Amino acid sequence: MRLILQESKTEEALIKGCQKGNSRDQQTLFEKHSAKMMGVCYRYVKDSDEAEDVMISAFAKVFEKLDSFRFEGSFEGWLRRIMVNESLMYLRRNKSMYVEVEIEKADREPDFSQLSDQLEADDLTAMIQELPVGYRTVFNLYAIEGFSHQEIAEMMEISEGTSKSQLSRARALLQKQLFEQEKKMNDKTGSHEQ
Repeated sequence: MRLILQESKTEEALIKGCQKGNSRDQQTLFEKHSAKMMGVCYRYVKDSDEAEDVMISAFAKVFEKLDSFRFEGSFEGWLRRIMVNESLMYLRRNKSMYVEVEIEKADREPDFSQLSDQLEADDLTAMIQELPVGYRTVFNLYAIEGFSHQEIAEMMEISEGTSKSQLSRARALLQKQLFEQEKKMNDKTGSHEQ
């Protein structure tokens, strides 16, 4: 009996195979990145079924536009940008993205230094998901994806000031939620110690 080990392709070889229309390479590339890209879409589109639809639609665009990827920079970054754009288009189409107009200056940054680090990443993710759509979208684009306020303004067709204001409000709401969460945790531990 002879065991044949199939060498896995490098990402570059997979991409080149996909550019040539190789369906096996497309499936492999999808399987390699779909879980992470589902997470990207879910950060914007709250419903998991709808987020999955957005991700699949975005992957269709990825395979259509793959010839434009020039192997300059990260493929994952390129892929992530398509996922984010598709998520934003979904929000626009469904008119669920109501970004508030700038009312106050966003100069004030909340102070997170007093919060404990007892919260799990899942707790924080759940809190972010509970933010209003506009706040959540700007927060994700800025804090997680790393876009500048200028880029966010262009992508969302809003002013930079509105982007800054939305981020400030998202952070303030998150800070409030974190303080409430910490208070609950302290109340529980305080009642057990008595």
